[in-house]
Amino acid sequence: MSNWRRLFRTGVFLAAAAVLFLSLFSCKLPEAPPSTVQVIRIIDGDTIEIAGGERVRYIGIDTPELSPEEPYAGEAKAANRELVEGKMIRLEMDTSEADRYGRLLRYVWVDEVMVNLELVRRGLAEAKEYPPDIRYQDLLEAAEIEARLAGRGMWGDAISK
Repeated sequence: MSNWRRLFRTGVFLAAAAVLFLSLFSCKLPEAPPSTVQVIRIIDGDTIEIAGGERVRYIGIDTPELSPEEPYAGEAKAANRELVEGKMIRLEMDTSEADRYGRLLRYVWVDEVMVNLELVRRGLAEAKEYPPDIRYQDLLEAAEIEARLAGRGMWGDAISK
C-alpha cells in the first residue's frame, strides 16, 4: 500500500506541475515595450514627444532654451526636427528612467545615428553631464571639443570674437 501511496502522490505532483506549466504558457505575457517608437512633436532642441504622449529628454546634452530665446535655440530645434520629426526612433535608457519633470531620459537613435551626439557635433548642443546617466559622456564631450575647434554652430561665434 505504501508503494501505491507514493505512486499516487507522484502522479498528483506531476499533474499539478503539468497544469502549472500549461497555464504559464497559455496566458498572455506582458508585451515588451516597442523597440521603436514614432516622434510626433518636437518640443525644443533636446526634448521630443513620442506616440503615446510621453516626452523624452535627451541624455547628456543641453541645447539653448527657447523661452526666453537664447542664441541658436531655433537652430537646435530645427536640427532636431530635421533629424527625428515623424520618424521611427529607438530609445536607449542609461540608468535613470525619468527626470523630475516626468520626461523619459534617453539616448535617441535614428537608424545608426545617435541624435544626442549629432546635435553636439553640429555645435547646436553642449555636452552636459547628468550623473548617473553618463554611458556616452566621453563621446559627447569629445564631439563638443571637435565642434568648438571647428567653429560649428554656437561655437563659431566664440571663435570669431
